Amino acid sequence: MAKLNVLISGGGIAGQICAYWLHRAGIKVTIVERSPSLRNAGQSIEVEGPGLEVVRKMGLEDAVRARGTKEQGLAFVDEKNHHFARVPLDAPGVSFTSQYEILRGDLVDIFYNACKEYTDFMFGNRISSIEDQGNKVKVFFKEGQVKDFDLVIVADGMNSRTRGMVFDDEEPVKSLGHVCSYFTIPHDEADGTWSRFYNAPDKQILLRPHGETGTAAHLCAGTELAAGFDKLDVDGQKKIIHRIFDNEGWESQRVLQGMDDCTDFFMQDIAQVKVKNFVKGRVALLGDAAWCASPVAGMGTTLAISGAYVLAGELSRQPTTAEALKAYEGTMRPFIDLAQKIPPGAPGIACPQTKTGVWILRTVMSFLTKSGIIFAMGKMPSLFSQDKGFKLPQYIL
Repeated sequence: MAKLNVLISGGGIAGQICAYWLHRAGIKVTIVERSPSLRNAGQSIEVEGPGLEVVRKMGLEDAVRARGTKEQGLAFVDEKNHHFARVPLDAPGVSFTSQYEILRGDLVDIFYNACKEYTDFMFGNRISSIEDQGNKVKVFFKEGQVKDFDLVIVADGMNSRTRGMVFDDEEPVKSLGHVCSYFTIPHDEADGTWSRFYNAPDKQILLRPHGETGTAAHLCAGTELAAGFDKLDVDGQKKIIHRIFDNEGWESQRVLQGMDDCTDFFMQDIAQVKVKNFVKGRVALLGDAAWCASPVAGMGTTLAISGAYVLAGELSRQPTTAEALKAYEGTMRPFIDLAQKIPPGAPGIACPQTKTGVWILRTVMSFLTKSGIIFAMGKMPSLFSQDKGFKLPQYIL
């Protein structure tokens, strides 16, 4: 295959991983990112399974582990901060964290440093329109540039605007009935080294400590409580979170005070992306823009990293771009279909709508952990496996 000139829309995890491996294949890469700099907002994420295998191939395992959150486990707490259920990091069979748990912004920074020397970045810009002309793609940028590429990879997230310029799926984003906000608050001695999970009717708070630099707060609630949030600016979204969580007990007031002063606030629908095809002509979807499995699945990072590696690998191995894109979709589709199968009742089962439902959840979690049943369940690969039986292809890169 002739050497390609590729544009990636989106400077997040999927885009940067793909740029790294495309360079290894001798392909010229440009990344356009609408933000003026790298975006550090987002939740703690886990690198495991095939995603960790790719990170090891890049020689970055130690860097990821060194910047990890160092969480020791997850504690389920009540209004008085009583830990009625605990799942430690080294729990047999199942855990809600890992030694490769890391803040999204830190992981993006690691991958940026790995690819920046070989990648042309266009920060503060975005694609305004795309013309697939068969033998090339003409791309028009918001800042006025017009450039030709052999391939465009759309990796700009669940709510990608670029996707709709090429793909005609109706309502590809499927809401799961909840919204979540993410931000960092000042670290408190009470945060310790364990994540803490608190429920109130139709809402939940998760605090994940990452040392003296702060504590990551995840606040989730039913979609109907935050109706219209996606049409508001950050200040407006924060007001909605205040309205939902004011006087909800536990440490809600401390969390809301920290939110008011944070600079990394981010809010999104808990949803999945389902499209008919990942590829159309000379345009390919990647990461959450193609297949967001939702935070409920816990597979987003693994899928993004694996998909980026497979796409670059097939472009290096196949004789034509069309054959490479067909092989990419054929390899990833079964993995995606399995990853998007979330447990029945999720995410609502972890966010009961009534006080009685909260009491039942607490009682069940206390029983499952104290009896050890949850750890036995974790030994069932179909429930907790990060690879879903997927075998990462091997490429010469």
